[in-house]
This record gives sequence, C-alpha cells and structure tokens, in this order.
Amino acid sequence: MQRISPSIRVYAVLIIILAVLGAVNTFLPQGAFAVTPPDQQLPASKPILALATAGILLIVYGGLGFLGLRIASGLGFPDIWDPAVSNVQRFAIPALVGAGVGVFFIIADALFQRWHSLGALPHPPFPTSLVASATAGIGEEVIFRLFFIPFWMWLISSVLLRGRGREATFWVVALASALAFALGHLPSAMLILGFETIQQIPIALLFEIVLLNGVVSLFAAYYFRRYGFLAAVVIHFWTDIVWHVIWGLAA
Repeated sequence: MQRISPSIRVYAVLIIILAVLGAVNTFLPQGAFAVTPPDQQLPASKPILALATAGILLIVYGGLGFLGLRIASGLGFPDIWDPAVSNVQRFAIPALVGAGVGVFFIIADALFQRWHSLGALPHPPFPTSLVASATAGIGEEVIFRLFFIPFWMWLISSVLLRGRGREATFWVVALASALAFALGHLPSAMLILGFETIQQIPIALLFEIVLLNGVVSLFAAYYFRRYGFLAAVVIHFWTDIVWHVIWGLAA
C-alpha cells in the first residue's frame, strides 16, 4: 500500500479546517458583510447552510486544489511540506511579509479616503474577522493560487509553448490571478456599499480594491512558487489578521 505523502496529509488537514471554519462562520455575526438583509429570511436554516457550505468547500475547493497540487508538482513548484524548505521560509518570512502587506492596506485605505466620500473600507465584526481571515487565507489561495496558477502555467507553457517561456508565463499568469482575485471581490463590495452596477463605484475606490487585492495576490504568488503553498496561505492570513482583525478592532 502506497504511503500518503506529508504534503497530501497537510493539504487534507487544510481543507478540513477550511470546511469546519466555513460551517462555523455561518453562525457568526456578519455585520455589513451579511449576504441576506436582516428583513429577509435565509433560504434554509443555518445548520443546513453550514452543512452545505462545508460540503462545497470539501468537494469543490478540495478537488480543484488537489488538481492544482499535482500540476504544480510537475511544474517544479515546492511541495506543501517540501523538505528543502525550512519552517522559517514556510512560516516566519511569509508571516512578516503578510503583516507588512496588512500595514500597507491600512495606509493605502487612509490615503484613498481623500478621493471618495465613502469613508474607510468595512471590516467583518470580531470574532467573524478572525474566522474569515483563516477561511480566506486557505480557500481563496486554493482557488486563485494553488489551482489557477499551475493550471494556466501548464496549459500555456507546457501545452501551447511546449516548455518554453516558463518564467514569463508564470508572471503573466500571476498577474491574471491577481486581477481575477481583485475583480472577484467587486460583487461583495457592491453589496456591502449598496451599489447596483460597477459604474456606480467611484474610480478611486475601484482602483483601491484592485490595488490592495492585487498586491497581496502577487506576494502570495511569488512565495507560493518559491516556498510552496503554505507560504501563500500564511501571507494571506497575516495580511487579513493585521487588516481585518487588528485594524478592524482598533478603527
């Protein structure tokens, strides 16, 4: 019987944590981030929604991430628990980078408020912000880094270009991942801020959303390729801890 590698075991633990926290998040206060307005009923009871959320995260996110993990290994990315990567490289350096990106978010948001009248970007209430930091750090990195980047690198570099231009392809795909990640935040921002169309979003706010999400995406992509998927998760997690949890409580 073939032994399961440490990287696969760590990945399985991450997906289980994602599913459990996604279910727990259903029962936590959402504040301005609530999808359903307070005067409307939920489409199902919270326990049913929690089970459905956990199932989607386990099957869809887990499946896409596993596919990305296999492709990334073939492209020469470090494994999740690669013995050539130290824990300092895997955890400590990305944590410092993520905290620095979180500070950049705070400064940038203060500056951008001068160019629109909507005030500071909102934060989930505590402790939802803490759970959301973990679910975003795992779930969004699974989709936009672990699956997106290796899949498109493989399709473009390995299939279409037959192994040529892999370095350039990585950065093109990393930029595309950053843009997709940023644009993926627009629907929730529109819902929270009460906009019905993208045209209603002030240009300064639109640029801020793209810039902030793009910056954390590029750092996560770079460290994903250099030190493995856990480095990307740690960067995203600590960015959100500083931005949403610490600053969210202080602001």
